[in-house]
Amino acid sequence: MKSNTSILTRRQFLGGTALSTAAFMVVPSYVLGLRGQTSPNNKLNIAGIGIGGQGGADLDSILKESPGENIVALCDVDADHAAHTFKKFPNAKQFRDYRKMLDEMKEIDAIVVGTPDHHHAFASVAGLKHGKNVYCEKPLTHSVWESRQVRLAAKAAGVTTQMGNQGAGSEETRRLCEYVWNGAIGDVHEVHIWTDRPSNGLFNEYWPQGVNRPQEAPPVPATLDWDLWLGPAPQRPYNPIYCPFRWRGWWDFGTGALGDIGCHAMDPVFRALKLSAPISVEAASTRVNTETYPVGSMVTYHYAARPAAVQANNPHVKGMSGVGAGEVAMPALKLTWYDGGLRPPRPEGLEDEQVMGDNGRLLVGDKGYILNNRIYPESRRREFGEPPKTIPRVLGHYRDWVDACKAHKESGADFEWAGPLAEAVLLGNVALRVQLREALTRYRLAWDSANLRFTNLEEANKYLRRDYRAGWSL
Repeated sequence: MKSNTSILTRRQFLGGTALSTAAFMVVPSYVLGLRGQTSPNNKLNIAGIGIGGQGGADLDSILKESPGENIVALCDVDADHAAHTFKKFPNAKQFRDYRKMLDEMKEIDAIVVGTPDHHHAFASVAGLKHGKNVYCEKPLTHSVWESRQVRLAAKAAGVTTQMGNQGAGSEETRRLCEYVWNGAIGDVHEVHIWTDRPSNGLFNEYWPQGVNRPQEAPPVPATLDWDLWLGPAPQRPYNPIYCPFRWRGWWDFGTGALGDIGCHAMDPVFRALKLSAPISVEAASTRVNTETYPVGSMVTYHYAARPAAVQANNPHVKGMSGVGAGEVAMPALKLTWYDGGLRPPRPEGLEDEQVMGDNGRLLVGDKGYILNNRIYPESRRREFGEPPKTIPRVLGHYRDWVDACKAHKESGADFEWAGPLAEAVLLGNVALRVQLREALTRYRLAWDSANLRFTNLEEANKYLRRDYRAGWSL
């Protein structure tokens, strides 16, 4: 980590607070009305989809937080890239096509989706239609429209879901909410969130942005099913610049730095400040084209004031009795996202030797500010002290999902919560489209969440969803 104030790792990201408030109880499955799911006395039969990278790490983390769950099936289109995970679970049945896997293996209780972004909605909806519990990596989907469809599909399926914003189980997120809800910095009018992605970061990851499509078309490796890897995305000749990892910066396959980190970094802010759909979004960026996301960008979201009555209906405020979560009105807010190493100005009162970090979060209130979960100025921190710990803690993000699956209840980052969060994050990518750049020098995109459309620039609405290749549909 680049400094002790950085907030970048997938495990340490300041995600969000969990809804799970009831103690875990072991009761017969028929009492809970579990529709073919395992009893809380038993272990989950879990299938991994896209297990060469983060999906394989997710399975490891599940077994670390909840040892003994059954990994019964593994699916990946790249036998070489996923070989280490296949080897780790030799008794799991192997597949290349998750649709075939779900059709054949009725014993699966839950799936873990760790594919590239362009498959997220398809794998998740396939699992939901088969009545499986679903864990899907962030961002929940590739497009705004898909996020809405996945949330609705999860609600119809009545199963347990979770998005992979691992900070949802963290202590840091709960402390941020307790600080804000207890008035540590007064009314919050402004938030800044920044990341050094897509440059080399904590994992030395790099993916290309601000480049054109490659012209060469080398042969497809024998271990890779390129057609299945493309899935619903446009037909493109194989090139190693896309996979196994470098797909993230391409419009066809990934969601850029904002999609990669936004659901992690914005989650605790959305919970603490009761955010959901913005009223408008605008963006500025370095060079951008029709193939990849820009090298660096700034995206600004505008939120209306949140009356107390509206806050109380937030899906993860319900059940948090005693914390005052839905009892105080919150003012209008401007939230600005920075990537590619851009960052906001240093706030007043931050001493010269104190660093903001390459990745961070700043909440500005009328009584002070919170930089990466620390109150400033020092005088305000001494005056405020520590708020009471009133929000229930969980045993970890993955354990929260496993326990919720067994108890047939909501997890702390279920799709009812994650869907609107992903919609908001991905609206920023619409504002980054090169085709809209000239128009957006004159407009903010005014957003009508209820009708899933922009009201002041019709051209922008076509970027809320994408066309799919023949044979693929949600």
